[in-house]
Amino acid sequence: MLLTIDVGNTNITLGLYEKEKLGPRWRLATNHERMPDEYGLDFHGMLAHAGFDPADLTGICMASVVPPLTGKIVEACREYLQHDPLVVDAGVKTGVKVRYEDPKGVGADRIVDAVAVQRLYGGPACVVDFGTGTTFDAISAEGDYLGGAIAPGIDIASEALFSRAAKLSRVDLQRPPSVIGTNTTYALQSGLLFGYVGLVEGMLARFREELGPEMKVIATGGLSESIARETDSLEIIAPWLTLDGLRIVWGLNQ
Repeated sequence: MLLTIDVGNTNITLGLYEKEKLGPRWRLATNHERMPDEYGLDFHGMLAHAGFDPADLTGICMASVVPPLTGKIVEACREYLQHDPLVVDAGVKTGVKVRYEDPKGVGADRIVDAVAVQRLYGGPACVVDFGTGTTFDAISAEGDYLGGAIAPGIDIASEALFSRAAKLSRVDLQRPPSVIGTNTTYALQSGLLFGYVGLVEGMLARFREELGPEMKVIATGGLSESIARETDSLEIIAPWLTLDGLRIVWGLNQ
């Protein structure tokens, strides 16, 4: 079995694959203060809870956009799971040509998403990843990574609003009864949810102007399903796209 690990700024997402089938998956909060032993015990415990043992693993493939944590996670895997992870970086075979001006400036998760789209859906395509930041990534008809756009994630935007406005309290991100909020809670929920939907729809329209009318839209990340309920612009919902990409990258490097 293959363990895939996506280390993001907010969450660490893990998934266990039996060949191409995704089985148990987990999310941990990203915490820079935790030590390798703490992560290692978590990883070992999650496997045990799912009925598996480190001996069942054939390997680990990992992408990280948090450099201070990369070494800690590698050490945790080595000491507690008895495997050195394949870490996606510039020296790893992905099958994707990166057309960015500085290829090293592209986050590993964005490249891994492009790998999954190239193999599973084909291009031209735009991947919308709802994470700490909301990223829009363009993949050409040939499967090349062209570049994209980065906007603040909805959680970051809401935190900035609440921290700067003394009279505004935090609210749950839920659908209000109407776009026109009749109280402050509904007004905030409307602005956050429907305002973000407008951002997504506008960006996708601009991407389609450059990639062509046949552009596919693939959405991933924690909020992808919530946003998809409010718009028809997100055609394919693939919440575990990055893990699928890691599985594919692992196969290319064996």
